Amino acid sequence: MLSKINKWLIQMVLLLFVLNFLYLYFTSHSKLPPLPSSPTVTNHHFNGHSNRYLKPWPILPSYLPWSHHSPPPSRSCEAFFGNGFSNRQDLLSTSEGGWFRCYHSDTLQSSVCEGGRIRMDPGRVKMSMGGERLEDVMGRTEEEELPKFQNGAFELDGGPRFSGSPRRLADDDFLDRYVPRHGVATHPIRALIESARVVGSTHFHCQEAPMEETWKALFSSLRYAKSFSGPVCFLHAIFSPLGYETALFRGLSEQINCDGASAHDLQQNPDERRTARLSEFGELIRAAYGFPLNRHHFEKPVSGYNVLFVRREDYLAHPRHGGKVESRLSNEQEVFDSINNWASDHVCKVNLVNGLFAHMPMKEQVQAIQDASVIIGAHGAGLTHIVHALPKSVVLEIISSHYRRPHFALIARWKGLEYHAINLHGSYANPEIVIDKLSNIMRSLGC
Repeated sequence: MLSKINKWLIQMVLLLFVLNFLYLYFTSHSKLPPLPSSPTVTNHHFNGHSNRYLKPWPILPSYLPWSHHSPPPSRSCEAFFGNGFSNRQDLLSTSEGGWFRCYHSDTLQSSVCEGGRIRMDPGRVKMSMGGERLEDVMGRTEEEELPKFQNGAFELDGGPRFSGSPRRLADDDFLDRYVPRHGVATHPIRALIESARVVGSTHFHCQEAPMEETWKALFSSLRYAKSFSGPVCFLHAIFSPLGYETALFRGLSEQINCDGASAHDLQQNPDERRTARLSEFGELIRAAYGFPLNRHHFEKPVSGYNVLFVRREDYLAHPRHGGKVESRLSNEQEVFDSINNWASDHVCKVNLVNGLFAHMPMKEQVQAIQDASVIIGAHGAGLTHIVHALPKSVVLEIISSHYRRPHFALIARWKGLEYHAINLHGSYANPEIVIDKLSNIMRSLGC
């Protein structure tokens, strides 16, 4: 059984990897225009409403399915990473009101749900407000920080013909089959859907709400539910699975036999045991920041090989679990200085890049990863950036005995990157061992 700390780390890593947290694509109006009836889905993508408010994306090669089967075979790479959410279940479909449906994955045993004309009442959503002093959250459990939804926290427009008292959107049988708990004591998405009620149009009232300038480059916008001062309506909302219902979490406890490949290769030779979906996510990030998407091949640099050292500052990761400073690499500065001295005397030009991601804008972080021949660093969320590394980049992870988890080994494999690890007995790394490993990697690159 993973500890609560482990679960927290997994959820943080998945923040970039699979967009595991609840995100809402929305616009809000004092009067929402009527929507067409629930659209017909002709494939397994979420291609329902064409919404002018959503961020436009370029047509990427990796959007295409890598399987001739529809839906993809259970436990295939495409079922784990791509179009596996293929079992559609409609809960509400009206011609003049709202709609709601879920797509269930038999492989992951979880669902992605979406709906239209949804009203959220933040007064019925209880959660930690955030921003408290560290001293005030010492000893607080993770469950205390998760949202709690009262009945009617979310309402859907049942249309003008809906009559009678509000009714539940989903019954217990539906939730048990398509949004199961999987042994989790608190399941926020299940509780959210359980709280939803269908009401008549005469009781469906909305008000305008501003949007926060957050993640605007990646999505249209995102705002925490607790930030709203009053009820707000969503023209289109998408509810994603929890982090521990994704391929990365499954990979911690079971074997997922998938290897990374390029979109071009899989278009030419579809293979159920290979995936380009992690590369797809990297492309989305690169496209969001305006980076070219045609850098698919590693080219020998003319100005030297960049070795990116992803730094990790000590921080109070879990004040509610004792408030102790966590260190993944106790002598990080010593290792960095040793590599810097080695690079200055190397036979070919090696540029050591100081990856202080905590002090760099996101776009600069992406640029540093794009320009790196080798990415080295201690186990930590900063290494999640390897999802948008170029195909021939090499990853070297330094793993302390307290954080021996395969997150980045799995991401590297599913991305198709060469991966190496140095497993420590504690949190101290012998600089000579690190340099020896790095020297072997550089020789393999022709340096």
